[in-house]
Amino acid sequence: MRFRDFHKNIKIRIIETFMSRFIGSMIFPFMSIYLAVHFGAKVAGLLLLINVFVGIGINFIGGYFADQFGRKKIMLLAEALRFLAFLTMMVCNSPWFESAPITFAMMTVNSICWGLAGPANQAMMIDVSTPPQRKLMYSITYWANNLSVAIGGIIGAFLFKDYLFELFLALSAASAVTASLVAFFISESYAPVNTKLTPSQHVKQLLSNYGKVMHDKLFVLFTIAGVLILSMEFQLTNYIGIRLSEEMPSQQFFLWQIDGVQTMGILRSENTILVVILMLFVTRIKHSLQDKTVLVWSCFLFTVGYATLAYSNNLFMLFLMMAILTIGEVFRVPVEQSYMATIPPDDARSSYMAFNGLKFNLSMLIASVTVTLSSILPSTIMAGIILSIGLVGTLILKTITPELDRRKEVVEFKQQADTVKVG
Repeated sequence: MRFRDFHKNIKIRIIETFMSRFIGSMIFPFMSIYLAVHFGAKVAGLLLLINVFVGIGINFIGGYFADQFGRKKIMLLAEALRFLAFLTMMVCNSPWFESAPITFAMMTVNSICWGLAGPANQAMMIDVSTPPQRKLMYSITYWANNLSVAIGGIIGAFLFKDYLFELFLALSAASAVTASLVAFFISESYAPVNTKLTPSQHVKQLLSNYGKVMHDKLFVLFTIAGVLILSMEFQLTNYIGIRLSEEMPSQQFFLWQIDGVQTMGILRSENTILVVILMLFVTRIKHSLQDKTVLVWSCFLFTVGYATLAYSNNLFMLFLMMAILTIGEVFRVPVEQSYMATIPPDDARSSYMAFNGLKFNLSMLIASVTVTLSSILPSTIMAGIILSIGLVGTLILKTITPELDRRKEVVEFKQQADTVKVG
């Protein structure tokens, strides 16, 4: 299986996502600073919170719309709105005109666009791929995302303050290219049954769709496990980062003395660099292990690694554990996402993807709770709590992987049968 064997939709999405994230990473990680400068830290925090909740709400609507009206229509609408939002942000941060309130309003529009297009994008990738292709597809996507965010973030740190107008100009151009690719080159991957519904009927149908999602016990358990495992990752910039800054003494690192804050930055860089390097090789490694074995053991390594980071102050141990958990991460992500792709039925994929999108927000919530708990509990107990969270998620996955494999086999058999019919 090679990149050239993918459906054209997948190739286009990977390339344009890399381009968009690369430029976006030069801007959006630093917009909290922009808002704090113009509105003050307290108001900026509230504005960012509003943005998050708007994105969550629209995410569910976007998932429903993509199942009702098709993936491409929703994606094109979102990309067109996003282009107009970026163009407005460029004008509002130009040498001739500046408006922070309008800029924030357009940030909210961008969040709405992510909510609309996100589930449709994910569902389309599943629509046009086969089970054997998905691990490679998700590996390449994950690699491209990490590389674009890493490079874009570094460049943005130097350009954001003095070249914001030029960055928004580049982002607007990239958005125009993306909208054109969706309009003229990406093909529709799902044709829904055309039923004309009234607004009230749409509301009932939306609630019915997500009611069915919630009644899929396998999917709910898989999502809960995903939330618990993903929350490990957010501990680094939350509890672990705070603990290192407060507890870790200055230590010798090659020719430099580094403190806890600098150690956290190096650990993040180590993780990103290793992900980018290892993802180039992980899909080429031949092994006889089943997907369920890879998933469970990779989650175990991921959990133990972060639990050690939550306790140890030994520089060598911290770097070693980061390398080990990153190995677990690069093996886990493609297998986990490949399993995820087999769970939703064809007519509700976007709705499932929208619900699955909550993993990010719920994981952040868990990470925030651990920060609060750390104010009253010692680091030994906190490390035990973080270890327990990850192990519970791993245990859930171990319990449900037989059913995941059965559903995967059903999907593969159905696709083979459809191929024979077409042939």
